[in-house]
Amino acid sequence: MEGLVQIHVFCAGPSSFSLSSALSDHLKKRELDEARAIFDQISSPTVHLCTKMIAGYTESYRLGDALKLFEGMPLRDTVCWNSMMKGCLDCGDVGVARTLFDEMPQRNVVSWTTMINGYLQFGRIEVAECLFREMPTKDIAAWNSMIHGYICNGRVEDAVKVFEVMPRRNVISWTSMISGLDRYGRSDEALFLFRSMVGSGVQPTANTFSSIITACANVGALQLGCQVHASVVKLSYSFDAFVTASLVTFYANCKQIDYCCKVFNENTCKNVVVWTALLTGYGSNHRHEDALKVFSDMIKNGFIPNQSSFTSALNSCCELEDVERGKVIHAAAITQGLETDTFVANSLIVLYSSCGNLKHGIEIFKKIGEKNIVSWNSMIVGCAQHGAGVGALTFFTQMIRAWMDPDAITFNGLLSACRHSGMLEKGRRFFKYLSRCKPMELKLEHYACMVDILGRSGKLEEAEDLIGNMPMKANTKVWLALLSACRMHNNFELAEKAAKCTFNLDPYCSAAYVLLSNLYASASRWSDVARIRGKMKRRGITKQPGRSWLTLKGLRHVFLSGDMSHASTDKIYQKLDWLGEKLKEVGYVPDLRFALHDVEDEQKDAMLSYHSERLAIGFGLISTVEGSTITVMKNLRVCGNCHSAIKLIAKIVDREIVVRDSSRFHHFRDGFCSCGDYW
Repeated sequence: MEGLVQIHVFCAGPSSFSLSSALSDHLKKRELDEARAIFDQISSPTVHLCTKMIAGYTESYRLGDALKLFEGMPLRDTVCWNSMMKGCLDCGDVGVARTLFDEMPQRNVVSWTTMINGYLQFGRIEVAECLFREMPTKDIAAWNSMIHGYICNGRVEDAVKVFEVMPRRNVISWTSMISGLDRYGRSDEALFLFRSMVGSGVQPTANTFSSIITACANVGALQLGCQVHASVVKLSYSFDAFVTASLVTFYANCKQIDYCCKVFNENTCKNVVVWTALLTGYGSNHRHEDALKVFSDMIKNGFIPNQSSFTSALNSCCELEDVERGKVIHAAAITQGLETDTFVANSLIVLYSSCGNLKHGIEIFKKIGEKNIVSWNSMIVGCAQHGAGVGALTFFTQMIRAWMDPDAITFNGLLSACRHSGMLEKGRRFFKYLSRCKPMELKLEHYACMVDILGRSGKLEEAEDLIGNMPMKANTKVWLALLSACRMHNNFELAEKAAKCTFNLDPYCSAAYVLLSNLYASASRWSDVARIRGKMKRRGITKQPGRSWLTLKGLRHVFLSGDMSHASTDKIYQKLDWLGEKLKEVGYVPDLRFALHDVEDEQKDAMLSYHSERLAIGFGLISTVEGSTITVMKNLRVCGNCHSAIKLIAKIVDREIVVRDSSRFHHFRDGFCSCGDYW
């Protein structure tokens, strides 16, 4: 007994206290070699000092050094055994941890709970359950560990069962269940549980409030959320950063952006989580300019953006189609070492792909260390948008080889790639595979895609048969896909049938009226055109006007066909007139079939020359440096006449012109288009 007491008394000597203090300082700084040098100067280190040194090693994942020190100790107490066991688990060695547990001369409740937590951490739930049953004495922490472990492994029902039978609960028990239910989409049950908790007299903590406010945000429970907010203020939790972040997200989700800002401004203890919540809140309310200003202010105020901050900011750039600001944020992500972070990189892929630069998106993709399903889908969908069908199939093959399971989005991207690249047989195979192997994942958008693939390829009867044999009722998108194909192949009878079926589902579907009217106009059936337009007028249906736009220096410039309102109108028209002369010199003849009005040929030529995409290109040519790429967005499908003209314009001005219409991206260069005239 005397010897044991001596072990726990620090060795005598004038420098003992200073050595112990220096050891602690080095361990805090993770300076392990320096700490060990001091440790070795102590002739008889206490169990407590040994335990500190062991913890220092395991926190830096130097498990071998920790075990060597542990095994060389003359005496060990239960705290030391528990620390060594936890260190093994933290370093990922559950086998050594279990050996230590089995060899322990005396175990306490912490020993059992540590081992149970370890097994739960590694997903070995059955072993954890056995240990829990064998545990001689279970305290509330052990019960809470089982609840937390079940939730982390997605076994919410098991967590609920443990919660219901545990002899007593504390605020951690309630909070774990509330956050767990909310995390797995059972937010309504989380709200009910919170009411039960309050009714039981349990005082919520900051974590509880953060969890329940998040649940309110997920279901849009504005009234309850406001009541919780009042309790937060009353109990002085309103300055907790995570509670504040949850409140900001709550009000943003409930479309109460003014309250969202009010909560943010009232909190003087902001951190990166609070700033990111406001940034994301603005984005979710389609106020992307405000979101990017928050991102900028955040940096100006000395807060370093995290993964979520960059993702939200990049998503706002994507929505604004502002690739230049996206590049600035990309540079900042590189500075923070987050360019290859999976979530940030995914947002970068979508940004570049959706703004016309697929090549840059591919470069980002290649740098990602751990690709997830979103990474692969982003590339497949990006290739589809740009008509790179072979690229989409290549990425799909690589995805399968990487043992990543495709989902509904993957197949939608593949079918879209086949649609935009004219790969009929590939499309048939993918659709057949979906129908046989994954029928539960087959959705209406997949049918719409397949109808479009068949229709574009001229297989109109097969497309009609597919619609007739669908296991679910076709929606307007499916019928519009068939109607669009009929317009392409001038099949009047089937077009009228598809239009009728569309009108039965949506009598006010303007797209169906326009497609049918354009089909009649292309055949100069002007009386039928007048009939369709008269019906639209009587029903108050308006045609969506064709708009094109491009973003320069953060400003979006929008153009309508024949638009004369832009500040640079005179220069734009001068440029287009010059291009018109150059087009004639190279033998271009306008295709008047795409002038869908009953007017003279001269008027038709003028109307075609000033389509919205031509105006946007003209503005791009006078506003950007020679040789640079011009990227134009359009809300409708580019017409065949403009498509032919832009191919030649790109050659005349020696530039790449990228046009994204409602269907896909077109990359015009040297008189050719990436779509191969198939779109």
